[in-house]
Amino acid sequence: MMMATMDSPPLPRPVRVLVAKPGLDGHDRGAKVVAAALRDAGMEVIYTGLHQTPEMIATAAVQEDVDVVGLSILSGAHMTLFPRVRALLVEMDRPDILLTGGGIIPAEDIESLMALGVGKLFGPGTPTGDLIAYINDWARTNLTA
Repeated sequence: MMMATMDSPPLPRPVRVLVAKPGLDGHDRGAKVVAAALRDAGMEVIYTGLHQTPEMIATAAVQEDVDVVGLSILSGAHMTLFPRVRALLVEMDRPDILLTGGGIIPAEDIESLMALGVGKLFGPGTPTGDLIAYINDWARTNLTA
C-alpha cells in the first residue's frame, strides 16, 4: 500500500529502503522502530541488523537495488561512517541512492555531512512521520518506475 497525502501524487512504486546499524553500536531499538514505521507507510524495508561495516551496507544496498539507505548511529562515529558509505555507493556506481539517517549528531557535524552529499539527518525523538515525509518527498522527485 502506497500512501499519499491529499495534495501529493502517488509514487510510481514502493520506495525500497535499507536500514542499517554500522559499527560497534549495539542499540537497535530505534532502527527497528524506524523500519516498522517505514513498512507501515508502504515502503519495502530491508533491515541488515547490528555491527555492519560500511562495505557490507553499500554492497547490500546495491544488491537489493534500494532507493534509500538509512543509517542509525549512536556511537559517535558518524563523521567516519556516513562519508565512507557515501563514497562506497559512488564507487559502486550508485550515487543516486539517498543516504540519510539519524542518531546523536551535533548540528555542526550535520552541516558537514550534508555538504558531503548525505541527506537530512534526524535526532533522537524525531517523529517517524517526519522521516516518512522526507523520504516520500525525495521519492516524488527522484524515483522512477
